[in-house]
Amino acid sequence: MLQVRDLPTPDILRRFAQRYPDADVSAVTGFLTLLRTATELSQALDAFLARHGLLQGRWWVLILLFREETLESSPSVLAEKAGVTRATMTGLIDGLERDGLVQRVFDTADRRRTTVRLTPAGQGVLDTVMPDYYRRVRTLMSGLDENQRVLLQSMLGAVHAGLDAFA
Repeated sequence: MLQVRDLPTPDILRRFAQRYPDADVSAVTGFLTLLRTATELSQALDAFLARHGLLQGRWWVLILLFREETLESSPSVLAEKAGVTRATMTGLIDGLERDGLVQRVFDTADRRRTTVRLTPAGQGVLDTVMPDYYRRVRTLMSGLDENQRVLLQSMLGAVHAGLDAFA
């Protein structure tokens, strides 16, 4: 993935705005800063999870299963909730099953229907990762007080509402 490491200065952005009049310098600055921060957060999360032998996709599947009262879900529901294709979810489940972190449970009446269940080993991985994850999130967000966190969520919600601009 291409990353924006060297954000343009206000002078550079003003030069772009002279050539491209639709360029709103403060909007572009905010957008690029958000994009860079999101990219770096995702990379930091990847590095953190790798130290625990996980990738983001596999971690999310474990979390999605843990969120279910029965600790199980269908592959198609997991794919929908994770925002990935069914084929991608199949690959994630295959790897998690190979490592003993999830188990496929076949419907006795129709073997084509399966659910995926979090195993005790998968729960153990979450029990190891999640306390460390929550400590790190608390540290990451410690520079913001509660009001700022609420404001941040509101502001990000407003940005999210405008995503159709790139559709």
